[in-house]
Amino acid sequence: MKGRPIGRREEDDHTMATTATTTEHHLGYALVEQAMKETGIDSFDNDSWREGFDVFTQSFNEGIAKGWMSEGGIARARNDTLHYLRGRLKVSQYLRENPELLQCPVERPVFVMGVPRTGTTLMSNLLAADPARRSPLTWEIDDPVPPVTSNALLTTDPRATTRLAQEKAALEANPAMGKYYRGSAVYPNECVFFMAHDFKTLMIESKGKLPLYKDFIFSCDMTSAYEYHKKFLQVLQQHTTGVWNVKKPSHSLWLETIFKVYPDARVIWTHRDPFTATGSLCSVISLSHQAHMGRIDAEWLAEDYPWQAAEHANRIMDFRDKYGEDKIIDVHYADIVEDPVAATKKVYAALGDEWTAEAEAGVQKWVDDNPQDKFGRHEYKLAQYGLSKEALEPLFERYLSRYDVAREG
Repeated sequence: MKGRPIGRREEDDHTMATTATTTEHHLGYALVEQAMKETGIDSFDNDSWREGFDVFTQSFNEGIAKGWMSEGGIARARNDTLHYLRGRLKVSQYLRENPELLQCPVERPVFVMGVPRTGTTLMSNLLAADPARRSPLTWEIDDPVPPVTSNALLTTDPRATTRLAQEKAALEANPAMGKYYRGSAVYPNECVFFMAHDFKTLMIESKGKLPLYKDFIFSCDMTSAYEYHKKFLQVLQQHTTGVWNVKKPSHSLWLETIFKVYPDARVIWTHRDPFTATGSLCSVISLSHQAHMGRIDAEWLAEDYPWQAAEHANRIMDFRDKYGEDKIIDVHYADIVEDPVAATKKVYAALGDEWTAEAEAGVQKWVDDNPQDKFGRHEYKLAQYGLSKEALEPLFERYLSRYDVAREG
């Protein structure tokens, strides 16, 4: 590569030099230089990643200074940050070499979203079981270029089979992990992991106690993140076919931006008892706390995550109040669990998509291969975080008065 890289500005030279001489534990622009060195790519597609990167690194470094982050958590965050930067650089370079991909439409994508822990993963996996659909898979999100040259290679590419072997070994070493997230190297995974290349994703906020980044992510303009989201799909679809099916709960927060970038998007909202979902969310985030802080900050979990759960529902309802009900399809977790095939068929009717014999066979096979609680039951209670239904009822009063959601316990 020649010329001044887009990834740097003149004023960064001092910042990078200073960062390189400070404690190696801190996150900063030295990681950008390291990512460029490791990939051999010295420029990004644009500078949009900088805004979120700056806030995240400042927020995380403040957490280090306050003693919130563990040694292992700091190393994990550094590795993750390098991974996001390397991914952005590789996608940027691939698009420079294949600029025609940016002219290829991403037609009528399906977005699955909702309050976290309400069945978005299950709904996404059921849709992805149809061979006529296309989802970004875990392995290709982590290693997107070059994209596979046919649909048949999505599960047989060496990058996929290597990850499957690693996944099998990890589950054998720690079978309990399967209770928390129904995932696989060849299953769909959340958009958070490639929107992290723009450093604007709610997933980053879970890397410990990060109040500065929390305030940023709930108020920033997400346009650049969704524009990059589209670029990423344009790369992955170069040689493959199928209607895109993407998933993350926090798509709920930015529906106007989604429809600005994808005017023909179709959106599915999964509904579940919000008290159960909130307890589950706190439990899952507690794992990230343990990984990054070496302890669980139950007080922060109780303060932050019930509010986040309610905010997901409130922003969807705000969108509907402004734009009408029919731009979003409602799906209830209780219905998906009771009869996954029938529930998915009903979703197809709402989407206006053809329910084929191949779709039904694919969904049925996935259900047969993935019985509920396959890896054990995920146990959690609100009381673990100093919470109760009674305390949370005001947060979800608007939601529960509007939707008839089956209660759990």
